Amino acid sequence: MPALVSAHTSEHDHANKSPTGGSSENGKTEQSNGNASLAPRSMPPLRRISSATASMDNLSLGPSTVVPPEDLQKPTDAHETAAALEMAMHRLSVIDGTASPETGPVQITTDSYAFAFDIDGVLIRGGKPIPEAIEAMKVLNGQNEYGVKIPYIFLTNGGGKTEQERCVQLSKQLELEISPGQFICGHTPMKEMAEKYNTVLVVGGEGEKCRQVAEGYGFKDVVTPGDIMLSDHTTTPFRKLTDEESKNSRKRNFGETEIEAIFVFADSRHWGDDAQIILDLLTSKNGVMGTKSENYDEGPPIYFSHNDMIWSAAHENPRLGMGALRSFIETLFENVTGKKLKSTAFGKPQLRTFSFATRLLKQWRKDTHGINKAPETVYFVGDTPESDVRGTNEYNESGLADNDWYSILVRTGVFQEGTKPRYTPRATVDTVLDAVKHGIQREVNKAAKAKASMQNGKHGNITIEENPLEGAVVDWH
Repeated sequence: MPALVSAHTSEHDHANKSPTGGSSENGKTEQSNGNASLAPRSMPPLRRISSATASMDNLSLGPSTVVPPEDLQKPTDAHETAAALEMAMHRLSVIDGTASPETGPVQITTDSYAFAFDIDGVLIRGGKPIPEAIEAMKVLNGQNEYGVKIPYIFLTNGGGKTEQERCVQLSKQLELEISPGQFICGHTPMKEMAEKYNTVLVVGGEGEKCRQVAEGYGFKDVVTPGDIMLSDHTTTPFRKLTDEESKNSRKRNFGETEIEAIFVFADSRHWGDDAQIILDLLTSKNGVMGTKSENYDEGPPIYFSHNDMIWSAAHENPRLGMGALRSFIETLFENVTGKKLKSTAFGKPQLRTFSFATRLLKQWRKDTHGINKAPETVYFVGDTPESDVRGTNEYNESGLADNDWYSILVRTGVFQEGTKPRYTPRATVDTVLDAVKHGIQREVNKAAKAKASMQNGKHGNITIEENPLEGAVVDWH
């Protein structure tokens, strides 16, 4: 197989260079450490970019990992997982289903199981890493008693930023090499709808970021609430655009523009204004502002990137999330029209988000181990029973999953000790480090039982006994 191509970019040097000092040819540098390639020759080379200088511009040039500056000139424990999943994510967008990758040399990364993590309340709280999160990543990247590396992805309902931007942010927070390919945001599956609609309204987030995300996904004509407010200042009587907002907004005649769909990409910063504009469109004729449908059934469809009612922030109590806005919009629509609003949510606990994650892990396993199946078990670690645990359990029971998704609830976020979760996890632990230890130990136990069964001449399914009602409560102290 061809060698893994690796490079880095800095503010002053945009040429490809090897962190291990390999030779360079045509801007592509091959490592001399014998690592197997994670991409066929037709794929662009994978680059390592410093988190201090990473930007949308250089991350959009091709497959990349984001690396803490001090680790740029040396391989890190996290590189293998970050690089492999980045290439798998890129291949998902171009795969034709006919390629059969070569099988590489024996690897120290397990392919039989993987971890998926929520971010807020599990790894990060209030913009700062939860202490055990850094140690948990070290364990996954091979610093454990078994010397094995375990693949992992991040499955978050947090949005309003590109996967590349979330990657840079988390790399800095955890001081860890990560790739955009490891991220699935609530709005990531929305990219598959870019070809379906022409002009769309995108709501939420900071400034112009959601417009940039949507355009990066391939949406052709993206409108924001600011565009509508700039074009008609009477739309929202109690708020005017700031000078910066006016500068970024795009004026047009919305009386002649058909908005075909509404996408709430991230949490609204101005509920009242956004709700007014959304309601105007939902009750319009064919998405034209200033018109009114007679039957209230001609407006554009509305999509939400997730349905979290609350989420864990820096405040000691959970804060309202997009699910609350969705409920607010649906109530307003029913009060005004007398009809129920049909809306669609992505993200957790929606099954399509878990299906997308399974496809990514399946592609990763096919690329790195030549096995066209997802890992047998995916341990999902979350802090919110209503989205993390519910989504994992329902996907696992839906018949859509051809592997086992195992829910683990931590006590560092939304879930509070002393309360009974509405949806029962298969394990409850204190921190993400405990979750990782629990998953690894469960796999060790499964392997030991399988080995004992083979030695005794028994064949068949090996199961771990668990209480299906209460789940496993784990105490590592």
